[in-house]
Amino acid sequence: MQWRRRHCYTHVAGLLSLLLLLIILGHQDWLPGLSGTTWQREHPVAYTERGLHSTKEKGNHSSSQILLVPPAPPERNSNLSSTQDSSFPQRITGLENSMAANASLSGEVGLRGLLTSEPYPYIINEPDKCREGNPEPFLVLLITTEAQQVEARETIRQTWGNESMVPGLSFVRLFLLGVKEGRVGHLQQSSLEAESRRHRDIIQQDYMDTYNNLTIKTLMGMHWVSAHCPGANYVMKTDSDMFVNTEYLVHKLLRPEMQPKRDYITGYLMRGFAPNRNKNSKWYMSPELYPSEVYPTFCSGTGYVFSGDLAGKIYRASLSIRRLHLEDVYVGICLAKLRIEPTPPPNEFLFNHWRVSYSSCKYSHLITSHQFHPNELLKYWHHLQSNKHNACINTSKDKVGRFRQRKLQGVQPIW
Repeated sequence: MQWRRRHCYTHVAGLLSLLLLLIILGHQDWLPGLSGTTWQREHPVAYTERGLHSTKEKGNHSSSQILLVPPAPPERNSNLSSTQDSSFPQRITGLENSMAANASLSGEVGLRGLLTSEPYPYIINEPDKCREGNPEPFLVLLITTEAQQVEARETIRQTWGNESMVPGLSFVRLFLLGVKEGRVGHLQQSSLEAESRRHRDIIQQDYMDTYNNLTIKTLMGMHWVSAHCPGANYVMKTDSDMFVNTEYLVHKLLRPEMQPKRDYITGYLMRGFAPNRNKNSKWYMSPELYPSEVYPTFCSGTGYVFSGDLAGKIYRASLSIRRLHLEDVYVGICLAKLRIEPTPPPNEFLFNHWRVSYSSCKYSHLITSHQFHPNELLKYWHHLQSNKHNACINTSKDKVGRFRQRKLQGVQPIW
């Protein structure tokens, strides 16, 4: 009898322990499928228990609920790396991150409440950049860079990032940075702070400045525009090794004489791109982080332009979407959640995420070209400025001259 009684007690205790464990697990924010706001299937792209999927999937899913995975930012010393699944998610610490978590759990948060939160503390900030007696800027340039790229920043200030580049329009230029650690990082930080005092065009937050944290860097820029420059008409996010024809961007694409667009984003459109499953690739995306076979349409991170109202919307959407290390893909996912489709540029050659061979004619009719050393940027920029009004006329004259020469030689011209 005692044996039976002990066996019964042991069995009951085991069931109670199991029940207690289930109750505890049911209240954990980090369990996929047990937290986050619900999102109906009519949205074009959403996180499910299996990852991101399009509404074009086969079968009837009208009654299913889609669960968004909260972002859970990494600690300062970690990366948003697709090879480190343990960083998704990590514990949320601090008031700012707690507010972000609450936003993802409640499903709705006022923009004013959202903008009081900063996921990482600012080390260098320019909160009054848009309030220095100037009108609300027509264009904010957000340029990703690293501390050691001093020459690149100085060259951009002298060329396409010059805030007086387009007379009559207000520009704001900002370089976005994280932090480097160690002795070299400490020396770079001292130099960076001195540079900031001279130019007042640097913002920096306390996260590790690595390629895998470009998403954090981009969201920092989105947050800054929303919090400190909400009246900006347009924003451009680009990189420090880019050639940007700012004047052509403003007058031919954005057109300040027109009413500013809303819910607008354009650039080099990446459609139907599949995740890279090669573990040795810089752009590797693990199936655990992104199980779907196709990314939503996104703009190449080398340079894209969006209306000022989108900065806060993208940042807000990011509060309920798990962070991925590919920043341009991640922005595309945020846009998909917002049901905003990137707008194709009027000319497919305006935005280029590769290096375009230089000619003054070509460069007077494009907006971005990639992979420029500061010396090259300075050289070509000055050449373009001195030839931009007759760049293509000279090219036409050269063609006519070559035609005449070939004709005299009895050679059939080939254009």
